[in-house]
Amino acid sequence: MEPATSSVGVDDPANRKKRGAFFTPDELTLFISRWAIRDARDRVLEPSSGDAAFLVAAVHRLRALGATTPVVDGVEIHPESARVGGLRVREAGGRADTRVADFFDVEPRPDYAAVIGNPPYIRYQDFVGTPRSRSREAALRAGVSLSALASSWAAFTVHSALFLKPGGRMGLVLPAELLSVNYASAVRRFLFESFRSIDLVMFDEQIFPTAEADVVLLLADGYGDGPADHAMVFPTRNGTTLLNNPEGGLKWRPDNPASKWTALMVDPEATEPLQTFLSSGEFAHLERWGDTTLGMVTGNNRYFAMSPARVRELGLRRRELVRLSPPGSSHLRGLELTADDLRQLGRDGKGTWLFRPTGDLSDAAKAYVDAGHASGVDTAYKCRVRKKWYEVPLVPPAHLLLTCMNADTPRLTTNLAGAHHLNSVHGVYLRSDHRELGLELLPVASLNSLTLLHAEVVGRSYGGGVLKLEPKEADVWDVPSPTLVARRAAALRAIKPKVALALARHDLASAVELVDKTLFQGKSSLSQSQLAAVRNARQALYARRVSRGRSRD
Repeated sequence: MEPATSSVGVDDPANRKKRGAFFTPDELTLFISRWAIRDARDRVLEPSSGDAAFLVAAVHRLRALGATTPVVDGVEIHPESARVGGLRVREAGGRADTRVADFFDVEPRPDYAAVIGNPPYIRYQDFVGTPRSRSREAALRAGVSLSALASSWAAFTVHSALFLKPGGRMGLVLPAELLSVNYASAVRRFLFESFRSIDLVMFDEQIFPTAEADVVLLLADGYGDGPADHAMVFPTRNGTTLLNNPEGGLKWRPDNPASKWTALMVDPEATEPLQTFLSSGEFAHLERWGDTTLGMVTGNNRYFAMSPARVRELGLRRRELVRLSPPGSSHLRGLELTADDLRQLGRDGKGTWLFRPTGDLSDAAKAYVDAGHASGVDTAYKCRVRKKWYEVPLVPPAHLLLTCMNADTPRLTTNLAGAHHLNSVHGVYLRSDHRELGLELLPVASLNSLTLLHAEVVGRSYGGGVLKLEPKEADVWDVPSPTLVARRAAALRAIKPKVALALARHDLASAVELVDKTLFQGKSSLSQSQLAAVRNARQALYARRVSRGRSRD
């Protein structure tokens, strides 16, 4: 049920999205209320009650447990939503005591057996000014310091817990960012330290298509009785299958609760070999090989990146240009980017040159700069903050190029062309003691099943099912160590042409199988059952990511 209009204005979809209000499907409110409310005398709070979907479900649950006219409490910032919610609760046979206020202005009192709801989801870009300040102050009451990058749900989760009485339960619908983003590390630690048990329900399909965010159900029990020593994760397909009470939960014990929780979705049999290889030095974080950095930001790739034909048309001089790996990463699916590859990309009309004049401008360059000014290119933020708007800050050509937005898996490509790179890919600058080995063999060695699995764990799923890897995440991406690659160097060189051929055919599976057979031998061997577990785990995470991406369409 959508809130109606009132004298305070129309509560249309745009306004609801602005304040992070996405109304919750009945299956989720029913499931969470059943889990959280266990006695007819339980006091229940919905901290962002909106149209009271959770309060209505709570009334039904309390009446089923024997309450006659249950009273349920809510907080709602939008007056008309609070009014309509009160009517809905009355129709359900209960009474709503809803306070119209900003939840972060409400002083917490530990009175409730259950706090349930769907916190507003406002991204940090829009969550600014006084609301952000109040939210961070509210989280600090619980000793949780949130970064300036935190979205609204993070402080909301912490503040909600403070309304629970000892032993209370909190059931919330949260963005799946809880599991993976860096700014949520303090929230993850708080939950483990504060509750006796943590259960998470994960969905294969998108639950809120219009919200452009995946969700997870957080079921935290036993407030004040922590710390929890493990979490349980329960996979289910969608809201309908959720009501069948998901089974087959996976127990997961984190080394550090503040670290990412994405590993809890992986069968321990699949992650055990990786942990063994890391402890033995056979595998290592990518940062062991070198530093991963962002690429150059032009402010307008269409203006600055140009094809050879465009260069000839404009009459630009060579000294006014820089060799460039074209925008995007579709051309970086093989093991190497060579000068011949760049020339072919140029013949295909790709932007293999960066307009980057220095010193006195030629007549052609001056005309192009004037044209850019006339069309407003210089008004883009990244351009106007430069001393000379048309001089893109350069970063040195990287030894390896790392694709950071991937439909399948991240790829490392040796930059034999010595091309500069834009921020559509990352650059890996190899340490001097590993440079020769890394240039030749790390791209092929990285195409193994363990590394592919770990990419799904450390990366983030974005719109369309794309896997994104930020530089900090790439730093901790597990790849074969210099020790293992050196020991397998001859065998890796032998299969390198076959791997390159498989990649040229877009046959990633065959390439990975070749690398697995080469790497995992001797003391680095994996049994067939271990390798199958690793591959199945990676395929499950990949399929889940792609499925969620399709469910957005």
